[in-house]
Amino acid sequence: MRHPRLSTKASRFTESVIRGMSIEARKYGAVNLAQGMPDFPAPDAVKEAARQAIADDVNQYAITWGSTNLREAIAEHAGWHLGLEVDPETEITVTCGATEAMLVVLTALVNPGDEVILTQPFYENYWPDCVLAGATPRFVPLRPPDWRFDFDQLAAAFNDKTKAIVLCNPNNPTGTVFSQADLEAVAALCRKWDVIAITDEIYEHIVFNGLRHRALAALDGMRERSVTISGMSKTYAVTGWRVGTIIAALDLTAAFRRVHDFVTIGAAAPLQEAGAVAYRMPREYYSHLAADYQARRDRFATALWDVGFEFTAPAGAYYIMAGVARLGALDDVAFARRLVREIGVATVPGSSFFEDKELGRQYVRFCFCKRDQTLDLAAERLRKGLG
Repeated sequence: MRHPRLSTKASRFTESVIRGMSIEARKYGAVNLAQGMPDFPAPDAVKEAARQAIADDVNQYAITWGSTNLREAIAEHAGWHLGLEVDPETEITVTCGATEAMLVVLTALVNPGDEVILTQPFYENYWPDCVLAGATPRFVPLRPPDWRFDFDQLAAAFNDKTKAIVLCNPNNPTGTVFSQADLEAVAALCRKWDVIAITDEIYEHIVFNGLRHRALAALDGMRERSVTISGMSKTYAVTGWRVGTIIAALDLTAAFRRVHDFVTIGAAAPLQEAGAVAYRMPREYYSHLAADYQARRDRFATALWDVGFEFTAPAGAYYIMAGVARLGALDDVAFARRLVREIGVATVPGSSFFEDKELGRQYVRFCFCKRDQTLDLAAERLRKGLG
């Protein structure tokens, strides 16, 4: 064969470590605290809306960039929750999950030679997304134990080649919720270098200790240079529905819609109608959601501390990036393999979230988006196997 059988892009990254650990969990009968999918039901009103939409024969293609009803509901939600006035006709794109949204955005923005700034650790999809889009990633570390920026290092990463920065807030995998000052510093650099801020805000309603989620796009001078990605998965416990959202200015949205149309055409039509119901849930739903997750965090964090894991309690999202040094673990992959195969708890090796793998060797990531009995079973197994 004259040409290589596979593209060089396909050879630059492996299969998902997170999804691979879910496969391991099923194989060994482990409690799956690796992949961030709740094991409790979605809201009844949302499920009933999906059933009704199917019964009403909402079974054909929706408008490529999202049904009118859903986009209007997303705009209403953005108004009261994010403080953004959004035109549902020209500034919203509905995608097949936030995962597609990120790839669509990067594909539409990046030209050869463009650089994209990623935090390190980062959600594992971001770096492959950059590869697929043709971007050159530049990594800026978040420093433990609180996993925050060194702003001198952040500023040094910006240059004339920088096209965008990707920021997950609340953060996966660290649980960091970036403060107003953090976001203002990022915004100032974006304005100085004419850089687009891509924020993954999928955990926007899962924040603790009375903190409030803040949208980078709402800061001065950022509306026209921000792309806000989110979706239904985490807030409404429907990770398998794959309904994502992109909010951006008209010119950016037009490009995103073109790419999205030729990637997936559109998200599932009946689930979009259910999404319109979800985004209009009473405000009390969201406050209860945050309180319930904070209780889960406290329950499981206490168990992990008792066993010997080291970490600062996360301020948002539903993950704990736990240090394993006190447990005598020298290799995160070997330790995670032992946990799932011998102890019966699946987690994610910390190195999978780092470009420099050595920086993650002392960590594993647990998710706590589970019922109390699931978390208690995992805690019991960890105490028995590691205590």
